[in-house]
Amino acid sequence: MHYTKTRTGLLLGAVLLASAAQAGKLSIVIDDVGYRPHEENAVLQMPTAISVAVLPNAPHAHMMATKAHSQGREVLIHMPMAPLSKQPLERDTLQPSMSSEEVQRIIRNAVNNVPYAVGMNNHMGSAMTSSLPGMQKVMQALEGYHLYFLDSMTIGNSQATRAASGTGVKVIKRKVFLDDTANPDDIRRQFNRAVDLARRNGSAIAIGHPRPATVKVLQQMLATLPGDIVLVKPSSLLNEPQQNGGGYVPVPKPNKGQSKNPFTGAIKQCRVKLPKEGMNASRVLNVIEESVAQSPVVVVIKRHWQNWMGSAQTRS
Repeated sequence: MHYTKTRTGLLLGAVLLASAAQAGKLSIVIDDVGYRPHEENAVLQMPTAISVAVLPNAPHAHMMATKAHSQGREVLIHMPMAPLSKQPLERDTLQPSMSSEEVQRIIRNAVNNVPYAVGMNNHMGSAMTSSLPGMQKVMQALEGYHLYFLDSMTIGNSQATRAASGTGVKVIKRKVFLDDTANPDDIRRQFNRAVDLARRNGSAIAIGHPRPATVKVLQQMLATLPGDIVLVKPSSLLNEPQQNGGGYVPVPKPNKGQSKNPFTGAIKQCRVKLPKEGMNASRVLNVIEESVAQSPVVVVIKRHWQNWMGSAQTRS
């Protein structure tokens, strides 16, 4: 009986904590993978929640995508898209003027060159992503491969979200570039900015590159990641509120009489069902356990679980 009360108290405490504190979800994607195996292998030593975006025509594209996938890491196609500025372009860079057939051909080849990809993001692309007709062709192609699109937001008036309307393609958006400069202090500041945004808005996506300075800063910062921040894969944010212009779209207010959901997106609210008369106590505990398991802060709870158990045993 004492064990049951202790167990119930701990579980209820966990549920209350889950309802009161939402873990900020931080997703980190490393672009331009496929050219520098040495630096890229250092990225693959980091937590598997860190994803890689592979250039489809890079010499080591197939190898790096396969290696990342074998670790359980999420792989994206880093699709070259035309910029507004004049600069050297990757082969098969998508252009707004291309026909649907040409876009389909290039994306088909990219899918073949980057095995196990579950999404795509744009390499450069300010001209392409700001073209609604161009991006509509891209979304039509992606729908056939069941890929999501991570908008790198290289231009403010990107048409990616609008172009995906009416298709099955889901769009998520980059919030922070980690390494616009190679200065470690700048990269560190950008990382902290991503953490603050994840904490404030519930989630944030940061994009970096496999450069020595970036790798070194990430190794340092990830080792001391705050306890209220959880690293997640980009696909886990597909149902989160996304940016609209300069900020996040606010979560709609609940209707009158409807309790506010403390969790955003598709994550269900952690609810504790009250037992019906005569309901078995073990069933009640099972319901509570299931509710805790569905909480997005279960990772945070697990970090402190041993301490809670130790304290409970001491008091007993």
